[in-house]
Amino acid sequence: MLGNFVIACGVMVVPACLNDLTAALQVPVAVGGQLISLAALVMMIGAPALAAACAGWDRRRLLVFALVWFGLGHALSALMPSFASLLPVRAATVLGAALYTPQAAAAIGVMVPAAQRGRAITFVFLGWSLASVLGMPLAAAVGETWGWRWAFAAVAVLSLAAAAGLWRCMPDGVKPAALSRANWREVFTRPVLVAMVAVTALSSASQFVIYSYMAPYYRGVLGAGTAEISALFLWFGVFGVLGQVLASRHIDRIGAHVAVAIGLVLMVASLLVWPLGVSLLSMAAVLVPWGLACFATNSAQQARLGQAAPALAPALMAMNSSAMYLGQVVGAASGGALISASGYGGLHLAALGWMLAALACSLWLSWFMVWREQRAHHV
Repeated sequence: MLGNFVIACGVMVVPACLNDLTAALQVPVAVGGQLISLAALVMMIGAPALAAACAGWDRRRLLVFALVWFGLGHALSALMPSFASLLPVRAATVLGAALYTPQAAAAIGVMVPAAQRGRAITFVFLGWSLASVLGMPLAAAVGETWGWRWAFAAVAVLSLAAAAGLWRCMPDGVKPAALSRANWREVFTRPVLVAMVAVTALSSASQFVIYSYMAPYYRGVLGAGTAEISALFLWFGVFGVLGQVLASRHIDRIGAHVAVAIGLVLMVASLLVWPLGVSLLSMAAVLVPWGLACFATNSAQQARLGQAAPALAPALMAMNSSAMYLGQVVGAASGGALISASGYGGLHLAALGWMLAALACSLWLSWFMVWREQRAHHV
């Protein structure tokens, strides 16, 4: 969980510091957003590729290596003199994130009894929502006050500390079963699993249309200063943690399908009322449903995949992470294009379209699985 906290801080540090980073490196906001798109593209490709390449590794050593790589990459990134030099270093750095998050979920899945798997996986992903409470507001404050390089350096220190803690606490010998080519082929050819992964891609695209550019949006549209921007990130993160805790506590009782549906509906609600966020207070109110659902929905998605095909969990977790990063690529790129073409006004409509598609796909999937179970029972 601590490792996921650090990984999330590193992933979020660019959108948190986008104001200072683009000003210091003298590039437009939409160009700065390419750091988010490129990183997401690398993580999208890297998650399944690294899962296949490292299938036989002891997970203790694999996860520690990922955190050390992530930390050294952020340290090097902080030294880059230009946007052009930062771009490839950032791409290499996030390979650590592509490796860590899905393999941490797969590892915990084999370390706990099946009846506790959903709760354990959602707990591990609590690190992401905690990062939204602590990491992103602090990164925004550091970036706005001392500059983006110090925020990147802080992520480097946290990564190395988390690697040391994980090495001390995690036992040796955690090795999820290696997957054959037939297993990987099954992941891509089972319609139910593909539909589950598609829900992640669509909801992620929706969120990152806006999320990638929140700091510039708060400053440019709401006129927020450094303290207000950090406060809004903190507010969003508090509800992210609350939603994640509620999901972790109740998911095994209500079921992952229901948890995902609730989360998607809450995010649709925020996007529908987005134009009402014309002040700091009204924007804080608009963010509440989205915050409650943001991280909880992704955790529920991971749990849903882990329960649907436990034997394929390493591949499914990697594919789900890959889908999340695919959504980030599409969302950040389309958001940047909209900002360049017409400003911030149309962002929520594009995000709403992606989120409604995710909700429709998830509801169809739930109906289909219920129908299939009833049909099998009848037979």
